[in-house]
Amino acid sequence: MARVVSISEAASIAMHGMILIARSKGLTNVIEIADVTKTSRHHVAKVFQRLVKEGYLSSHRGPNGGFTLKKEPKDINFLDIYEAIEGKLENTPCPLDKQVCPFDKCLMSNTTVKMTDDFKVYLQEQTLDK
Repeated sequence: MARVVSISEAASIAMHGMILIARSKGLTNVIEIADVTKTSRHHVAKVFQRLVKEGYLSSHRGPNGGFTLKKEPKDINFLDIYEAIEGKLENTPCPLDKQVCPFDKCLMSNTTVKMTDDFKVYLQEQTLDK
């Protein structure tokens, strides 16, 4: 099925899992996140290792281990999380990354530029405390 906007499973796991951790009163582990997001424990573990490496989470080992936030929920927005997983969100004039367009104007009327700008603003406005 074609979609105009598509978010990777990894970015989705990261955003949903980070909200679970922010709302938790204690540690949240890979099993809990995988169960709620209905995804592979292995994939969750891989995504959350990345978030630990990027400095958003502390990881606590052991049978009662899990993750906690290293920052206040209000200080982490969805763009931070998205870019930690996917890399810097760039907005290019051409959705096909062409340097020279064979037409007089963009066939997409720069719609993709506006969509990317709007998406970025939305992600920046959404924090883990909302």
